[in-house]
Parts: sequence; structure tokens; C-alpha cells
Amino acid sequence: MAESLSPFTKQQLLPQEETLEILKHKQELFIGIPKETSYQEKRVCLTPDAVAAIVAHGHRVLIESCAGKEANFSDKEYTEAGAEITNDTQKVFSCPIILKVEPPTLDELKLLNPQTILISALQIKTRSKKYFEVLASKRVTALAFEYIRDEDGTYPAVRSLSEIAGTSSVLIASELMANVNDGNGLMLGNISGVPPVEVVIIGAGTVGEFAARSALGLGANVKVFDNSITKLRCIQTNLGRPIYTSTVQPKNLLKALKRCDVLIGAVRGKNRSPILVTETMVEHMKKDAVIIDVSIDMGGCIETSEITSHDKPTFKKHGVIHYCVPNIPARYSRTASVSISNIFTPYLLKIAEDGGLENSLRFDKGLKNGLYFYHGVLTNKSVADWFDLPYRDINLLMF
Repeated sequence: MAESLSPFTKQQLLPQEETLEILKHKQELFIGIPKETSYQEKRVCLTPDAVAAIVAHGHRVLIESCAGKEANFSDKEYTEAGAEITNDTQKVFSCPIILKVEPPTLDELKLLNPQTILISALQIKTRSKKYFEVLASKRVTALAFEYIRDEDGTYPAVRSLSEIAGTSSVLIASELMANVNDGNGLMLGNISGVPPVEVVIIGAGTVGEFAARSALGLGANVKVFDNSITKLRCIQTNLGRPIYTSTVQPKNLLKALKRCDVLIGAVRGKNRSPILVTETMVEHMKKDAVIIDVSIDMGGCIETSEITSHDKPTFKKHGVIHYCVPNIPARYSRTASVSISNIFTPYLLKIAEDGGLENSLRFDKGLKNGLYFYHGVLTNKSVADWFDLPYRDINLLMF
């Protein structure tokens, strides 16, 4: 009688074997790093030190000969780190994982094997519809490193390159003011008894913060303009000292521009940077003052800006020197390469530990944020809207 009242069957009451979670199997990676072919691109994805760390974990790295030459990394250094070197571009592009700084060209995409994993920048503004159609036909899984998020919600690749762009904008301004470059002969340095150089920074993001940090370090007088009070508060906190901050009001801005020796534009927009400095304002600036428009890659925030290159970086308009090179970090290719390499290496090792990209994407939301193609299916809504292409939610494809 008692037996019939029991909520369990006799079978259920017997000891059962415990079901344990199946351990993830570590995956061996085979990474290909082709030589960058984009105009004036001098960076490389992995430094020899990073290659040594990856090879030490049992992975293979195949590098195209002279891929690190422009960043002052020799083939010999890569070989000693455990990489394989080849002159055959086709061989590099046939690796299962391809690492690049710039997005591959259409000709390079044709060299990819089906089901390749591509990790590079996306640079949506310079892509074409055809580019995504080729990726789809090759059933490629592609990650854009500028969209990969950290645990704290920041974009590590964008932040690192912005730090370089911000710091170098002040160093470039310092060079351009020197007499040898036909500048106004002012020095960015706090010399006793000499009034400091006036630097105006528009935009209080990462670029603005690091530009301000460098300018203050050299002894300049810094004024930062931004329409976000939160950002202005953050920049003061991060710099650890009170500086002149203001919202972007034409009257205040014009007053600051009339006095400044250096103007750094570092404003980002959703699709295009807003123009905050008009041509009339530039006309009121001092003769031989320097303008560095860091946001030129998004159209520029200064009306007189026009894209220039590293070969001929400056031009004069209304007596003001303009520097409008879109790819400033490539000027310091070695530093930029180390910075990018520091971001890539932990992700690559984590992908291997997780047993492949599929598993990593399941558990890492930040990495999943960088995904824009999954086995030939477009998974990024902004790319889909931009090029009028069909897209699928990655969460529906993976689970």
C-alpha cells in the first residue's frame, strides 16, 4: 500500500549515473596574414611577439613575405617567432582564418576558399553591394574588428586607434608649426615667460581626450568644446585637472578660434560628422594657424577640410594650414600594429580554447556584435539597410 503512494517509480529510486558537461575541445587554428595592399596602409595585424604566443599554444600562422615590413617587422623576426613565410598570396588566402587590417579587395575575395573566417575592418562607407554578394557566394563568416565590444560596452579596436589618432594629432601640429615646415615658428612647450600655445579641441571623445592629454603634457593652453555635458565632465575627470570646457556655441567657439594656434576636429556623427566650424570662422583664424581634422574619414567637421594623403598631407586655405589625412594611425605603423595585435591575440586564443568561433560567438556577446556575415548570411542590420540587402538575426541562425 505504501509503495503505491510513493511519487517515484522503483526505477527512479535507484542510483542514476551523473551526467557531466562535455568538455570543450580545444581547436587548432590556422591563420593567414596577407600583405596589406590598400593605399598607404602600413600596419600589420600580429606582431612577432603575438605570433610567438599563438604558435606556443599549438596553432599555425602563415604570413605573406614582407607583410610586416612597413611596420619595421622583418620576415626573419616572424620566422624566429614560429610563423611560416610564403611569397604565394593565393596560399595565404586559402587559410581557414584570414586576418587583415583593411577589408580585402574584390580581387582578394576571389582568392578565399568557401567557409573561410575573415577578421578585418569593415569600413562600411567604402564598401559596395558587390563586396557583400561575393562574401555570400563564398559562404564566408566575417567579423569586423571595429564592431567588437568589450565587457564594459566599449569598442577596444576603435578606442586604441582613437588614442593613437588623438595623441598624434598634437605631435603633427607641433611639427607643422616648426620653421622647417614653413610654420609660424611657435613651439608646443611650456617655456618660462613665453605665453603658451592655444589649442582648441572640438569633440570630447577618446580622440579629444588623448589630444588634450598630450597638449597639456607639452604645456599648451587647452579648450575643449562638445555638446555633451557628460563627455565634458568625463574628460575633466579622466585628465585629473580642471580645463576650459564649453558646449558648441558659435559665439564662444569663434572667440576661441580667433586666439588659437591649433584647432583639432574630433567629432563623430552617425553617418557623417556635423560641420561645426564654418569657412567664415576659418577666415577669422590667425595666419599660419594649424587645423587637424581627425574626423575627415567621416566627412570632416570643418567646412574648409579636403582629404589629403600621407605623401602630401597639408594645404593652405585662408592662410591656415590644413592637415586632413584620414588614416592618421598608419603614420605610426609600428605602434598601431602593436595596438591592434594586443586586441586580436586574446580573442584568437579564446576562440581556440572555446573550441572554435561558433562556440565563442555563443558565449561572447561582444564578439558576436562584430559578426556581420555568418556562413554567407548577412547578420548586420546597418549593413543591410545601407546596401538594401536581406539580413537574418544571428540569434535565430545559431540556436
